[in-house]
Amino acid sequence: MAAALFWLLKDKKVSWIIRPGVNQIIRSSSSVAANFRAANRARSDAEFYSKICIVAEECDETLFWMDYLIRIDLLDIAKTKEIYTEVEELARLFNAIKSKMRIKIGGGINVKSDI
Repeated sequence: MAAALFWLLKDKKVSWIIRPGVNQIIRSSSSVAANFRAANRARSDAEFYSKICIVAEECDETLFWMDYLIRIDLLDIAKTKEIYTEVEELARLFNAIKSKMRIKIGGGINVKSDI
């Protein structure tokens, strides 16, 4: 996902007002990749849960920036459909992992509920 978004956006000519959105989607998508890698190297369930929470949040932020860039016509919805679907699927997957980990370690640490 991160590499696909990078290649999709790297040669886009954008004005100064749109540049921060492009930078943010690159940051959030690469953060998903980096924190997922860190989660898989976690030394404890609590550390894994912490990293997966970041992954889920950054994945959701990537969806936000994709929506935003589509709405301002920087990205074409038809050309980004495959990547968008992948990000949505990853967001659901990471949120499911987060929920299962919350149940697994819920008694051991103070975990905020989604209420």
